[in-house]
Amino acid sequence: MWNIGSDAWMRQSVELLASAVKGKARDEIDDKYKWNLADIYATVDLWNEDAAKLEDLLESFAKREGTLAESSSSLLDALREHDEIGVIAGKLYVYAKMLLDEDTAKGSSQDLHHRAVSLMVRTNAATSFFIPEILTIDEARLQSFVDENEGLTMYRFALEEITRQRAHVLSPESEQLLATFGEVLGAPGEIFEMFNDADMEFPTIEDEHGQPVQVTHGSYLELLERRDRGVRQRAYDAVLHTYKRSRNTLAALYATNVKRNVVNARIRKYPSARAASLFDDNVPVSVYDNLIAAVHESLPALTKYLRLRANVLKVDDLRLSDLFVPLVPDLDWKIPYDEAKEHVLKAVQVLGSDYVRMAEQGLGGRWVDVYETRGKRSGGYSWGTFGTHPYILLNHNDTVNDMFTLAHELGHSMHSYFSRKTQPYVYSHYTIFVAEVASTCNEALLYDHLGKTVTDDAKRAYLINQQIETIRSTLISQTMFAEFEKLTHECVEQGGSLTSDWLNETYYNLNVKYYGEVIDVPEEAGCGWMRIPHFYNSFYVYKYATGISAAIALSRRILAGGQSAVDDYLRFLSAGSSNYSIELLRGAGVDMTSPEPVRAALQQFDTLVDELSGVLGIE
Repeated sequence: MWNIGSDAWMRQSVELLASAVKGKARDEIDDKYKWNLADIYATVDLWNEDAAKLEDLLESFAKREGTLAESSSSLLDALREHDEIGVIAGKLYVYAKMLLDEDTAKGSSQDLHHRAVSLMVRTNAATSFFIPEILTIDEARLQSFVDENEGLTMYRFALEEITRQRAHVLSPESEQLLATFGEVLGAPGEIFEMFNDADMEFPTIEDEHGQPVQVTHGSYLELLERRDRGVRQRAYDAVLHTYKRSRNTLAALYATNVKRNVVNARIRKYPSARAASLFDDNVPVSVYDNLIAAVHESLPALTKYLRLRANVLKVDDLRLSDLFVPLVPDLDWKIPYDEAKEHVLKAVQVLGSDYVRMAEQGLGGRWVDVYETRGKRSGGYSWGTFGTHPYILLNHNDTVNDMFTLAHELGHSMHSYFSRKTQPYVYSHYTIFVAEVASTCNEALLYDHLGKTVTDDAKRAYLINQQIETIRSTLISQTMFAEFEKLTHECVEQGGSLTSDWLNETYYNLNVKYYGEVIDVPEEAGCGWMRIPHFYNSFYVYKYATGISAAIALSRRILAGGQSAVDDYLRFLSAGSSNYSIELLRGAGVDMTSPEPVRAALQQFDTLVDELSGVLGIE
């Protein structure tokens, strides 16, 4: 809570690789398949008006410095103005960034985005005194303010959360100094994004028909799903070799990002960068460690799946480039966007009429930008901020995976919708720790819906394999990424250097640990860390793994029947950050301080592997 424009500055969930892609021109797409940013600002002139208003508010807010402890009314007025600043700053940044994501090469959009970034940095600098000054108020006096002023009741939990941070907040002068460096400190991620989106170009490869095909970020996964093994390997090599040519630049960029995290943790007196990151969500470091340990325990299940995959593909030398091709041969299952939308809406009917009504309104009300266009950011995300409806970015190519991406992003959007509808601004920004729960729960509900309606054995096998892959990529692979982040930060904290050789060797060894029982991991696999954008949003990826574990537990509870399970879940969606994430999940029916939800999800993975073997008739 109280991250100015936190949905804008922090909460952009990119589920696939973010990049600029090639495709149709934007004006070739029907408007009903494009999001409507005019719902935020009808014109750039209106954006400019709010930018000017924000400047005035920042000037006014600066005058409050030194007054917060004077009285309960002074504190309340500052809290309310701080919220107003956050609402406007969030809208300004969200609009500018999504406009840029429509076409990352468009100069006017780049300029507006740069202006928005500068405004965010100035906003954070102008408000940087706020929390440190609150912390100067004696706890007893602060409590008396809340007790005597009814208007402060709403802020009780937020003020308690600030008090929890006392040991890690610097003086107002130091906080302001750090805030002025915000744009510089965020540079590694910004530079990687521009390098990856605008400058990275992959070679053309030969497809299964001997025809040239351009490898792009947007087409990469589709190429890895081709039946022709040569195409898969050529696509894999094209991407990894292209990144490898920039290994020293990317190593320096990532090392700078890690050093920033380590220095920040030391300045703020955290025991480690990882502890600093988890502290924001009040999540014990043991949750992170339990996750890695549970996945290590379950690697035999992954090995069993890899052997099944090699058996089905009839190869003796399973490769990393073979991990994404569906195991059901010759299955031409195309699902146009409108059909995918109907499946998703049927799947979520179990969540009740209010949920379905708003989902229908959103999917029919231009919340979604559906198709790949030239220069558009690839992948998928749900975004928005307080005062706007949620938005969804897709690059839909009529695949089953794309249908599940729609379900996933709709889960994010409905979580955002209910939180913003129910909570005041200060509690409307749910934490990233719980962000992946609603999205992955929707995927589980879609899988259940399709499992009940699809009777064709080939399609059933495809769906089981898809669910296995969801758990592998979201729980197991993301845990491997999380382990990589843990190792890189510990290296720097212990005085080591993140050279390209060290990074490649570390990432290679992790691939061997996870996949090496079946796959002869190639040297190029060590370059895989270079293409993961989430590594610049440090200690994010473990939340995918904990999120899917919680989501599987909650979906099982919902599907088991009983209105109480649905009611608990909807309360969770509506709670925002009005309590700690661990407590919100516990109220919904899952305890993430225990390793059991992770183990249960991995047990389901093992069961699905056996089920797939049965459907395919393989002993």
